[in-house]
Amino acid sequence: MASDIRVKICGLTDAPSVAAAVSAGAAYLGFVFFPKSPRNLDIETARALAADVPPGLAKVALTVDAEDAMLAAILERVPIDMLQLHGHETPGRVAGIRARFGLPVMKAVGVADEADLAQITDYARVADQLLVDAKPPRDAVLPGGNGLSFDWRLIANRRWPVPWMLAGGLTPDNVAEAIRLTGARQVDVSSGVETAPGAKDAALIERFIAAARREDVQ
Repeated sequence: MASDIRVKICGLTDAPSVAAAVSAGAAYLGFVFFPKSPRNLDIETARALAADVPPGLAKVALTVDAEDAMLAAILERVPIDMLQLHGHETPGRVAGIRARFGLPVMKAVGVADEADLAQITDYARVADQLLVDAKPPRDAVLPGGNGLSFDWRLIANRRWPVPWMLAGGLTPDNVAEAIRLTGARQVDVSSGVETAPGAKDAALIERFIAAARREDVQ
């Protein structure tokens, strides 16, 4: 049923956006720890925002090729439930982070064409979840959150041994179609619910989650 679609709102930067995501029914709330991102948070800001998240919703820390010291610093201060690795982490690195920090790990994998699909299987052996995202352009500063999608038919109704989430260029206007084409049961959005980079919009968040569940909210 469409109502069981789980939505992650990523790149939250302020309390009103967190409240909007919670109110609209998000299952995951993502906080970015990557200085090059317009959605980057310092640890104390993230700590304050995470404190406003009700129990039962997953608080996700997005990092990019972070060293153990940075991960430890985040986890020491911020009550995170899951680590999202959005860089060039190898399967071995993913397994090592999972073992060291004892939290579920979601690995982002960029897809541009069919040749990129093999690595998804490799990461599925070591990660708790997968984020199947659009591969960023070669000159991109950010590994994600670029508002780009990929050919969803590449992963139409594919299955992996761990839960996976669809990301990349999703908006309130196309998320239902993306779910229909791919069979995704989880979706992730960041720039698709923003009015400017890093500026989430409560109405867009509500529309996105409603559209993912095929509800009609004007």
